Amino acid sequence: MNAPTTVIDKDRPAKAEARERLVVIGNGMAGCRAVEEILARDPARFDVTIFGAEPRVNYNRIMLSPVLAGEKAFEDIVINGPEWYADNEIALISGDPVAAIDRDTRTVTTRSGHVEAYDRLLIATGSDPFIIPVPGHDLDGVVTFRDLDDVDKMLAAAENGGSAVVIGGGLLGLEAAHGLTLRGMKVTVVHLMPTLMERQLDEAAGFLLKSELERRGQTIVTGGDTAEITGRDGKVAGVKLKDGREFAADIVVMAVGIRPATGLAKAAGVVVERGIVVDDHMVTSDPAIMAVGECVQHRGACYGLVAPLWDMCRALADAACAEPTGYTGSVTSTKLKVSGIDLFSAGDFSGGDGAEDIVMRDASRGIYKRVVVKDNKLVGAVLYGETADGSWYFDLLKKGEDISPIREALIFGQAFANGGPSLDPNAAVAALSDDAEICGCNGVSKGKVVATIEAGACSLDAVRGACKASASCGSCTGLVESLLALTLGGEVQSGPKTLCKCTSFGHDDVRRLILEKNLKAIPQVMQELHWKTPDGCASCRPALNYYLLCAWPGEVEDDQKSRFVNERMHANIQKDGTYSVVPRMWGGLTNPKELRAIADVVEKYNAPMVKVTGGQRLDIFGIRKEDLPAVWADLNAAGMVSGHAYGKSLRTVKTCVGSEWCRFGTQDSTGLGVKLERMTWGSWMPHKFKIAVSGCPRNCAEATIKDFGVVCVDSGYELHVGGNGGIKVRATDLLNKVTTEAEAMEVCAAFIQLYREQAHYLERTAPWIERVGLDHVKAGLFDDPDSVTRLAARFRHSQQFCQDDPWAERAAGAHADLHQHLAEVRPMEFA
Repeated sequence: MNAPTTVIDKDRPAKAEARERLVVIGNGMAGCRAVEEILARDPARFDVTIFGAEPRVNYNRIMLSPVLAGEKAFEDIVINGPEWYADNEIALISGDPVAAIDRDTRTVTTRSGHVEAYDRLLIATGSDPFIIPVPGHDLDGVVTFRDLDDVDKMLAAAENGGSAVVIGGGLLGLEAAHGLTLRGMKVTVVHLMPTLMERQLDEAAGFLLKSELERRGQTIVTGGDTAEITGRDGKVAGVKLKDGREFAADIVVMAVGIRPATGLAKAAGVVVERGIVVDDHMVTSDPAIMAVGECVQHRGACYGLVAPLWDMCRALADAACAEPTGYTGSVTSTKLKVSGIDLFSAGDFSGGDGAEDIVMRDASRGIYKRVVVKDNKLVGAVLYGETADGSWYFDLLKKGEDISPIREALIFGQAFANGGPSLDPNAAVAALSDDAEICGCNGVSKGKVVATIEAGACSLDAVRGACKASASCGSCTGLVESLLALTLGGEVQSGPKTLCKCTSFGHDDVRRLILEKNLKAIPQVMQELHWKTPDGCASCRPALNYYLLCAWPGEVEDDQKSRFVNERMHANIQKDGTYSVVPRMWGGLTNPKELRAIADVVEKYNAPMVKVTGGQRLDIFGIRKEDLPAVWADLNAAGMVSGHAYGKSLRTVKTCVGSEWCRFGTQDSTGLGVKLERMTWGSWMPHKFKIAVSGCPRNCAEATIKDFGVVCVDSGYELHVGGNGGIKVRATDLLNKVTTEAEAMEVCAAFIQLYREQAHYLERTAPWIERVGLDHVKAGLFDDPDSVTRLAARFRHSQQFCQDDPWAERAAGAHADLHQHLAEVRPMEFA
């Protein structure tokens, strides 16, 4: 995992004209954004090599909080995938950090000894987390919150539940606490200062934030000075404060601050103070070396937020491409990425001589607003509970406009300041200037969004793909949608959400056109529907593969290369690169032969763990990739088939023992569960699908939080749909009631087929039903007396081509070419 990864080999063919060699130290947001800005101005100017310490492509670090909270996956926060480096002929050396800079020879040397020459060098090393040097800070279980590896450590700790202590009540600390809380841990936040986020919030707003977090179950300790991190057997056990209070901890997250990462520059003799000193063109004391991002010091200031980074990158690219404009510093704003908490802060709210405070409180609604005015200019703003006017206040603050004419209405927001509330909900956005910031995460102005729309981006997804506005935390989505409405009028309202940035068609249109045009291959779909990219992307290829398989069962060949790694390998990849294997246990039942086979596999292949899953199966962990075919063969020999724990398909059918054993059971729930699983296993679906059968209304099998649930009652079977037991728990809706097992199975098959034919790829039944409505589902099943029969027949027809055990195929050597391809690729490149 830590080996160097070269996405583009440096031995590529030489160019007709020699180009300056630009070497970038840092594959993060600053380094890659600077390269993007340069490419936008002069794509042929430099021959670019990027070195990254992490073994990954460029991703959005400010979106690590949603990854920790389970709201996004790593794939969702990738900014530049491998194709970006390839398309722009950029050499990426990842997982091999630069260890030294030689200014005399103009070369850099990596930890592995690789030497690269440069004409221009860009240092974008970011910052290092500050670790409080208290006793115990080096114990196992003390982590920071700066990169994906830190998130993985927190997720691993959260799997076991327990307690977490977050030291630091700033932005990162509170976002880490929020994520760990959602992951089921008992979280305590210890903050040295009396007010949370004291650099961004005043005391009143800090109090409101503290109260809301405590209402969510967190323990918030302000004025808490850490004395020691206690341990047991080398692992963290708790945190002790100087006042004697102690808090148990299975993990401690240090989020107390950052320091510019200046070690490389300092060792090379570049001038360093608090950060790497740069001029207005982001050039260091060495004219051949530039620097950008959190590692730099400009006019005495170091910045730890993302917005100044975008300003620096634009100034750097201007200078590098002989269009110098100069960077003069940034005014910053802050938003907290904790769902359900609206908080905005900008500028200086400390007040002082000559400053005036204008405050509005609405205690019953939990709203607090404070603006600070000095010399008839807005110098600071704090908004809690209602932040819609944040962009407007920030625009006034940055421009230093005279607010005298609107002072009386300033606190009430843009609508009132412009003469009173408007009936047009988009009027406030229309009044923003072209250079007003719309997307702080990606540094996108109103003018750029409008230009993107005018250039043909007619939907939210298209705007996100073209200029990245609303592509990160999503808090500016409303502003972007308003700009779409203002620019396109009513047209945008009817425009579909596109399947991905490669096409202007939405999911429903793609599915309809596949049938209408008789399209039966991914290249054919892309050609007929005018795909904007030659081979699609990681979003559209799996979706198209599924839509084709669903539309033409038995006629279309499954495109293995368009599947995610788990589906290609028919096992679940784990963080260490090994796999877990889950054999199917029909309805949760097993027998001595199967148990012996599992025990033999565990011993034979040295599997370090076997775990009972929530779906009443056994999960075998730690299987090496090369051992998978042999493991499958051994389990097949005992009659076991793949449990599809990796697939967008039926996962499990959970059952209770029902009337055969339980004194409360009304029907044979176990027997029905086995029949349902044997009917539905192997079916490819838009997302994972779970079924449960409970033998009575006591619901021991938890049928009312499954995609399809059966609750047995004295008079028959209640059928429930659209449940979800994940991060966003959703109870099922009652679909209907039947009297026989045969009817229950027929309706189950029909419901699954309706879901397969109508839902968008990666849309579970819960959001699908919320999107289309339960009445729509019922109409599709029951308005026509023959609908259930027709849908169930289509489902059973498709099952003829799906119920072949993939383990048996792979054990017999099928898809050997794919296995050879995967054997040559490290997990980080396709996970």
